[in-house]
Amino acid sequence: MNLKDHIRGVPDFPKPGILFYDISTLLRNADAWQVAMGRLAKLVRAHHPDILAGVESRGFLLAAPLALKLGCGFIMLRKRGKLPGPIVALDYDLEYGTDRIEIQADAIQPGQRAVVVDDLLATGGTMAAGIALLRKVGAEVPAAAALIELEFLKGRDRLDVPFEALVTYDK
Repeated sequence: MNLKDHIRGVPDFPKPGILFYDISTLLRNADAWQVAMGRLAKLVRAHHPDILAGVESRGFLLAAPLALKLGCGFIMLRKRGKLPGPIVALDYDLEYGTDRIEIQADAIQPGQRAVVVDDLLATGGTMAAGIALLRKVGAEVPAAAALIELEFLKGRDRLDVPFEALVTYDK
């Protein structure tokens, strides 16, 4: 099955000149969703994770069911102010400013193997920040993964771990 057949390109969203790759069309097709999860599980399983860290918010849609499939835990990497209890935060640079990503302080046990999962890798800033934040709280990060990679933005170059993607676009 070609997963690209189930991903819709939406021109000029969220602003003119941007082609948005919409995974909602894949998620609502049970067969495509099963195939995507099976393929992603095979790629991620090779890195022997103890826990998957989903990046807010569409990364949750992949990481949570994938964690169930792999028999490991799931944690959330969230935007500022969304997690209850003590948190650990990391500020990071974007092309147009800064942002912050947070994790609950007790989400990781020292030495746990955490794979970062998101729906899409673009410029790599958020995923690189997720990797750095996980290391800050004591995790070992053997890899990162996404459903889609926008190769032309070279986000993979910002990551210092192996990266896996099911679908790539070169423009």
